[in-house]
Amino acid sequence: MKNKKNQSPISPKIKINENYMKEKIGVGTSFDVGFRDVTILKKTAHLYYLTGLCDSSIIVELLKKLVEINDNESNLRKVAEIVENRLVHQQVTRVKTMDEAVDQLLSGLIVLFIDGEDEAFVVDVRSYPGRSPQEPDTEKVVRGARDGYTENIIQNTALTRRRVRDERLRHEIVQVGERSKTDICISYIKDIADEGLVKKIKDEINKIDIDGLSMADKTIEEYLVKQGFNPFPLVRYTERPDVSANHLFEGHVLIMVDTSPSMIITPTTYFHHVQHAEEYRQAPVIGTFIRWVRFLGIFASVFLLPFWLLLVLEPSLLPKDLTFIGPNETGNIPIVIQIIMADIGIEFLRMAAIHTPTPLSTAMGLIAAVLIGQIAIDVGLFSAEVILYVAISAIGSFATPSYELSVANKISRILLLIITSIFGVPGFVIGSTLYILLLAMTRSLNTPYLWPFIPFNIKAIVHILIRVSVPMTKNRPSIVHPKNNYKQP
Repeated sequence: MKNKKNQSPISPKIKINENYMKEKIGVGTSFDVGFRDVTILKKTAHLYYLTGLCDSSIIVELLKKLVEINDNESNLRKVAEIVENRLVHQQVTRVKTMDEAVDQLLSGLIVLFIDGEDEAFVVDVRSYPGRSPQEPDTEKVVRGARDGYTENIIQNTALTRRRVRDERLRHEIVQVGERSKTDICISYIKDIADEGLVKKIKDEINKIDIDGLSMADKTIEEYLVKQGFNPFPLVRYTERPDVSANHLFEGHVLIMVDTSPSMIITPTTYFHHVQHAEEYRQAPVIGTFIRWVRFLGIFASVFLLPFWLLLVLEPSLLPKDLTFIGPNETGNIPIVIQIIMADIGIEFLRMAAIHTPTPLSTAMGLIAAVLIGQIAIDVGLFSAEVILYVAISAIGSFATPSYELSVANKISRILLLIITSIFGVPGFVIGSTLYILLLAMTRSLNTPYLWPFIPFNIKAIVHILIRVSVPMTKNRPSIVHPKNNYKQP
């Protein structure tokens, strides 16, 4: 963040300001930095703008109004007041330093200097290039809204405001990055969100000292939560405005980063990452059923393969009626190596699917399923049962709403497989215990990751296990420490 004591004031001599703009932002060198020199009531005025981030039609209209001043006005002593009155736009502000003027210019606003004035006019005519709102690929629902956030922060705040028409909703914007000057918006409802949480987030963001945020929200997350080597996600991402609005009503704080369609929701627990909007678009009973199926898939993605491996290594653990579990032919490769190879193979396919053009994705799927999978079994590289359980585990990973959590669980599964293959039953028990302990010891912005189980909260546990109908959901989650705990005043 810039030191305000060292900022350069705007000079009444417009030539000095012109030289500053040439030196700092390359006026006359960078083709996308626009410059117009006009005369208003015998005084020189300079207009600066970025061609790719401004609405040209508005700039033309403003220039017409400025030139018309020469035909309709004659008071040379009040040029600044006349100009401000003729800037026909809803958002016109004055700035007193060159640093402010440059920052606003690089954000897509236009800046107007007038000879003899120590202030500049800034007009917000931003028109960022981007796509229109559409349903996010990772958070699709069968029935529900189809709009989603885009890379335009102004559009994103409007999508949120459309669903939260509360006069107490706050969108506070700051800039981070000495060179990128990326806009970051902190969103919260003033009489609900915990003031301590809002202050902590603001302080952490203001401490960020970096050239630029090329990875946008991910960079902010790493400064905010100090994740280290913990693989589990400590913030929740969403691209759905309805999900964001729901969390704002609960007392969470949102962080929006320009150029990113993903909103950061803080604070979050493990169970925030296993919920999906689809549960709330169906009847409570159906939503509960969907939730339990999803829980089962997430549980299988972590423990199914290690537990099956344990039964293969220790057949005596199986009851007589379940002795069919386990491969009939072990093959030349140890089972644990087969599992890890197949698991990594699934990861290869996932990466390939991301990088494969859409018209070729079907062909890639056929190659993976028919050629690689079946032939690998026929030649004895993999056991058929290995492929079965690896596939079930992979489907459980894909059923996890949070992509970050699914990858963290995959890493946990591989480590659990290795420790089970080495130590058997003690390895499986110790590995599973360490997995739970890591989750219990994790905290996100001083929020216990396994809440409401640790610390124990029976009412919140009911809401985690069962999709309770909205009329019966009267209290906000206590974990966010809301100032107003009652949802239905």
